Amino acid sequence: MREPTIFELSSPGRTGVTFPVSDVPKFDLPDDALLRKELPIPELAEVDVVRHYTHLSHYNYSVDEGFYPLGSCTMKYNPKINEDTCRLPGFLFTHPLQPIETIQGNLALMFEMQEWLKEISGFAAVTLQPAAGAHGEFTGVLMMRAYHKARGDSKRIKMLIPDAAHGTNPASAGMLGMEVVTIPSDADGNVDLTALKAACDDRVVGMMLTNPNTLGLFDQHIVDVVKLVHDCGGLMYGDGANLNALLGIVRPGDLGFDVMHFNLHKTFAVPHGGGGPGSGPVGVSKRLADFLPAPLICIQEEADEENPPLYGYETPKQTIGRMKAFHGHFGAIVRSYTYIAMHGPDGLKAISQYAVLNANYLMARLKKYYRVPFDRICMHEFVMEGRFEGTDIRALDISKRLMDYKFHPPTNYFPLIVHEALMIEPTETENKQTLDSFTDALIAIAGEAQTNPDIIKTAPHTTPFGRMDEVKAARELVLCCWLPENLPD
Repeated sequence: MREPTIFELSSPGRTGVTFPVSDVPKFDLPDDALLRKELPIPELAEVDVVRHYTHLSHYNYSVDEGFYPLGSCTMKYNPKINEDTCRLPGFLFTHPLQPIETIQGNLALMFEMQEWLKEISGFAAVTLQPAAGAHGEFTGVLMMRAYHKARGDSKRIKMLIPDAAHGTNPASAGMLGMEVVTIPSDADGNVDLTALKAACDDRVVGMMLTNPNTLGLFDQHIVDVVKLVHDCGGLMYGDGANLNALLGIVRPGDLGFDVMHFNLHKTFAVPHGGGGPGSGPVGVSKRLADFLPAPLICIQEEADEENPPLYGYETPKQTIGRMKAFHGHFGAIVRSYTYIAMHGPDGLKAISQYAVLNANYLMARLKKYYRVPFDRICMHEFVMEGRFEGTDIRALDISKRLMDYKFHPPTNYFPLIVHEALMIEPTETENKQTLDSFTDALIAIAGEAQTNPDIIKTAPHTTPFGRMDEVKAARELVLCCWLPENLPD
């Protein structure tokens, strides 16, 4: 049964807000200044509005309500203390255009965050400006291009990208007019070294590598990969989306990467369901530090016996310019700062250890029922095939059926190099009971594929709405359905 719209709940004469008598003269707008003669506004009491939208919110699935096994997304639980700290008055009610002496606490936090990210990643310098992971990628590729141009090496236009990379990598390179060269994976899910050698020449800008990759595998030849790219004069870009597998264990900067973006909203527990807000700081090696976006947060005057340090801004010598208004998503930075401070070095390492343990536990249980194309120790996530021999069941069907078992589906059809891919990432926050319930559901679905496939093909059956046609919904948008004649059946 369809939920009535707020317009259908409207009743003439009801009111939820009483405005005071106007203290300015009334002014009639000219007819030609109006978009429409009448604007239908529903008439409801406040309680009607609150109950309506609260009821609709119950249709949503959230990380506070249940497990999000979305591979490549790192949808971990967001501790509520993060929300408390970012709402402290000194953070919440300040503005970056205030006099610098009035925002010293904000700048101190950002400076320390830069330093912490440098320590975690092994890079020489960090900018907090980029607004999301893909924005951080774009920033990193801009710096790679600027580095080569500063050396007079303008013929470098090739960006090498493995087929197991994140999909935004070729998009970021392509937006800057670079020629994207795909490097295949070998039989073990690593970068194919033979193909990489053949692609390395004096036209290479660099390589954009996700490690662990989107198969959830740590590249066994990472040192050789970095050397091949550096030997031809290229730079190594690290996609930091999968950093949740490496915290406290290995630092990308120590492996030879020259630039990497962080996904604060993934690795350091900032809510990012529904598209935002994200945060994509970028770390760089020493040779790229002069190309970072401006400004960076710095210490202008060192502390002495009587005064704390004075924080301010600095502009790198060969900066690519500003990438975002002000200094990035400050609220996301405060949340991540809190998360790092609460865990400390040992806690960050434990995050990765438990994330890897959870993923391998799931894989060990499920590979008896689903094909895992790269069957070796995974990192924080793994990919299995959502199909069964002798049936027409596909990954999408399995995901729809999972909803009947009260679980959010994993990532579907990514990476593209795995047929009917189901990409699963449990993160470190889920306990064994949740993991067992999830795998029990997938095992039950594997059984249904043989005994009752129709129940999978027609799922979900217990959700407020049945199976949606996502392709049609994306291509034939209905953005305004509140008028009765536009309402779906």
